[in-house]
Amino acid sequence: MPNTKDIKYFNRDFVGLKDLLVDFTKTYYPNTYNDFSPSSPGMMVLEMSAYVGDVLSFYLDNQIQETFVQYARQTESIFNLAYMLGYRPKVTKTSTVDVDIYQQLPAKLSGGTYIPDYDYALFIQENTIVQSNPGSVNFLIQDTVDFTVSSSLDPTEVTIYQTSGGNPQYYLLKKTRKAISSTIETQTATFTTPSAFSTIDIDDTNIIKVLDIVDSDGNTWYEVPYLGQELIYKSTKNTNTNDPNTFTDTDAQYLLKLEKVARRFTTRFKSDNSLQIQFGSGTTSDVDEDILPNGDNVGIGLPFEQVKLTTAFDPSNFLQTDTYGIAPGNTTLTVRYLTGGGVSSNVEADTINTVTTTGNIVFQNSNLNSVTSNYIFSSVTVNNELAASGGGDGDTLEEIRQNTLVGFQSQLRNVTVKDYAIRALSMPSDYGAIAKSYVEATKANEITLPGEIPSTLNLYVLGFDQNKHLTTASDTVKKNLSTYLSEYRIIGDTVSIKDGFVVNIGVDFEIITLPNFNNNEVLSRCITELQNYFAIGNWTFNQPILLKELFINLDKVKGVQTVKDIYITNKTGVAQGYSEYAYDIEGATQDNIIYPSLDPSVFEVKYPDTDIRGRVVAL
Repeated sequence: MPNTKDIKYFNRDFVGLKDLLVDFTKTYYPNTYNDFSPSSPGMMVLEMSAYVGDVLSFYLDNQIQETFVQYARQTESIFNLAYMLGYRPKVTKTSTVDVDIYQQLPAKLSGGTYIPDYDYALFIQENTIVQSNPGSVNFLIQDTVDFTVSSSLDPTEVTIYQTSGGNPQYYLLKKTRKAISSTIETQTATFTTPSAFSTIDIDDTNIIKVLDIVDSDGNTWYEVPYLGQELIYKSTKNTNTNDPNTFTDTDAQYLLKLEKVARRFTTRFKSDNSLQIQFGSGTTSDVDEDILPNGDNVGIGLPFEQVKLTTAFDPSNFLQTDTYGIAPGNTTLTVRYLTGGGVSSNVEADTINTVTTTGNIVFQNSNLNSVTSNYIFSSVTVNNELAASGGGDGDTLEEIRQNTLVGFQSQLRNVTVKDYAIRALSMPSDYGAIAKSYVEATKANEITLPGEIPSTLNLYVLGFDQNKHLTTASDTVKKNLSTYLSEYRIIGDTVSIKDGFVVNIGVDFEIITLPNFNNNEVLSRCITELQNYFAIGNWTFNQPILLKELFINLDKVKGVQTVKDIYITNKTGVAQGYSEYAYDIEGATQDNIIYPSLDPSVFEVKYPDTDIRGRVVAL
């Protein structure tokens, strides 16, 4: 029977391994070798073995370290881990600024009154470039500008610009858009035979993202987070032609729909800050991209799986397609991408004043007077009242680590009720304005079916009207919201979108002023303080009114000696412009707190100029 040797695994560095080998030799080979002097041939062999073990231990530790995003040191490893965990590193940071866009409109006489002639209203297409001087930093306006449309989130300010004989001759229209510091660059790539998962590398500096890709046949390719994602958001203008059932809902400019696409691509930044674009592996002859769910591929197990019970389904791609999109072939792709950002893009105020892509500006009507239309076209100007800010370098390695850990926790899914509320507010305003949102589980008294489990989430929403007053969202907006949430909803969640309630209130107060202060000025400051306090942006669902806080705020106003009393009253009546819902303010008041109703509701001072009133009383 062979002699079992005791092997220890504790030592991993050179000195420890050498000592362990010496002890091992002395223990198990005492008569074979006993010369352990530094110059002996046997010690050379032992030290070389210890050296190899030390090097192998080092590389093993280093490789294990590079598999954890918290401890990885190599830039390439950190980028790979970030993408694996769902975070997209940034190689540059763009500055943003609000840009005011102006155009003139001629006046016309209508019913004895001069009004703007919107036949000459301009439409500025998306991706219009404006430029700052000096420095010539380009800024991109990604959203369209339609001067004929005005809403609470996209108001059009109209002022008289020029008069003639006491009557308006030209009006000035103003809209505001967000702009980012970027320039549109173009690169082409030609493909012959389709190749699975083919790629394009864009070697440029300060790349922001891909703007669009169009092939030589006119087909558009769509960017997706990963190639297995086959559904994209697609919007169409809310017109009678596109949908005769929804065009009357003016609070939604666009209709949001999900569309299944085969021509798709994904992007990723490499460690050298270049951008790689990757396409799918299929061809136009593959048909599994157009499969419909049926019993063969869902209900009774996937045909390509031997074990049916353990197959994992992705709720966004449960069809398990093999192609991951079409690979380009026999075509030329034109890639437009954005570059820019950096510290130099933080330009000063009143310096962005040049429109460089004037070809994006068009009239929406034909048969216009050529002289007037040329004058109106040349009247387009832009300006930034505030300085652009936010531009800088890309993510540092430590920022990539921390952002990756945050992104991995959320995974862009709605897990908690707060996730649904925030996601509803983040829906782009083109599809409708969600002003307030609140989510709660279905109450027991709302269950109507026998044996029904209260697993449904009720999402209560309110919108804004053109005057930024709270109102119920239209069916079109709620339909857009349902489509928008579908890509973030966990497959087991059921979300019911409902209208929230608005409780309109008025505020009356009595104050005693200090001597030597003008009563009207003190009252005006108090009303302004309450208007700021009750600004609708500060209020949300189920928020109580703290009367003690109102007393403290008014008491701080300059010139106020004492706040004698504050009265909150309910304003109701559709004919007067208020909400139809009445509320018992007195019954809801307890310990100087006005509590909201059990039904999700928001307190709103709808007309702060008239519904907030005060008076000065004697001491």
